[in-house]
Amino acid sequence: MSYQYVSPELRVFHGEDCLAFLQRDLARAGVRRAVVVCGRTVGRSAELQLLRDALGDLLAGISPSAREHSPVAGVEEAAQFMEAVACDAIVAVGGGSAVVTARAAAIRLGEKRPIAELSTRRLPDGKFESPRLNAPKLPVYAVPTTPSTAFAKAGTAVHGEDGTRLAMFDPKTRARAIFIHPAFVTSAPVDLVRTAALNAFTNAVEALESPLCDPFSEALLMQALRMIRRRLSPGGIEDLESRAALVAAAVLCGRGTEQGGTGLTSVLAHAIGARAHVANGIVGSIVLPHTMRYNAPVTGIRASALLEALSPGSPHSADVAPADLVSALLANLPGPHNLRGIGIASGDLGAIAEAAMKDWFISRNARPVKDVLALIEVLESAL
Repeated sequence: MSYQYVSPELRVFHGEDCLAFLQRDLARAGVRRAVVVCGRTVGRSAELQLLRDALGDLLAGISPSAREHSPVAGVEEAAQFMEAVACDAIVAVGGGSAVVTARAAAIRLGEKRPIAELSTRRLPDGKFESPRLNAPKLPVYAVPTTPSTAFAKAGTAVHGEDGTRLAMFDPKTRARAIFIHPAFVTSAPVDLVRTAALNAFTNAVEALESPLCDPFSEALLMQALRMIRRRLSPGGIEDLESRAALVAAAVLCGRGTEQGGTGLTSVLAHAIGARAHVANGIVGSIVLPHTMRYNAPVTGIRASALLEALSPGSPHSADVAPADLVSALLANLPGPHNLRGIGIASGDLGAIAEAAMKDWFISRNARPVKDVLALIEVLESAL
């Protein structure tokens, strides 16, 4: 195959002493005033004092502006706070919404234009157009509490007041370093950790089965799947070791999906999650087997890698469908297993399909999606 694999710089620090390296990394970048971006719960947590102590005089303030699904209002709040305190770096603390809010605020502050003007849009001819975001950006650092793939990515998607998904891409906003600290990764509720891990799992499966998956991405994704699969069972995410491993797996997945990317599962998770106020990981786990069957005509060449990652050491005959293996694995997990279980009815499918067709990720799906009717058919199978 013909491919290009570009590996951006990333530093990961793990362990009880990892925050000691944060100030060193900030000093290396010439940072003098760092703002912490987090959600309200993290902003009130006892763990945040560890970060205050680690930052010391470099802490310019805390903006508890991150919200679920990263609304534009929270991004604007964070950007205004950063401008007011004249910071020169951002430390995102929490889950995916925290780092997405931090990146979007960095973009908003750097570009000095409304986010709606900075996001990718679908043109009348069906193609997508992404504005060039050339202005300098504040460096972003991350302290995860959940295993979100967002910590390792350059793409940022927020939601407008009407629920419209606004996607932006700026490699300058990738996290410079990630600090996996025991106190923070054990602070998140079990349900949040599980849904984030499910999202990483569905992303990794979708990217690994893509015909665009190159050998380097395959290595990252297969290891991510091995690490996640062992800990997806009920009770498998309670201890520190498991949670830290899931965060590391999510970082591997985030790096592995940047080349081949995700597709229809992510698209439907975005469209349904924001509408039903359900985490992307839950939605993705519901629709994944169905999108895999839709893509099967073009993903057969990737079946062996997927089967090896999901069930290493187990012999599989040629007629074993990866979608069936994934479906059986997910069926054993707690939670809803169809769209009706999260409040989606047949009358909702048209609007969901319309929204999904405007998502840039649909252009990266392994099998082209012709129209809304094709999406409705997939959605009906998941009801």
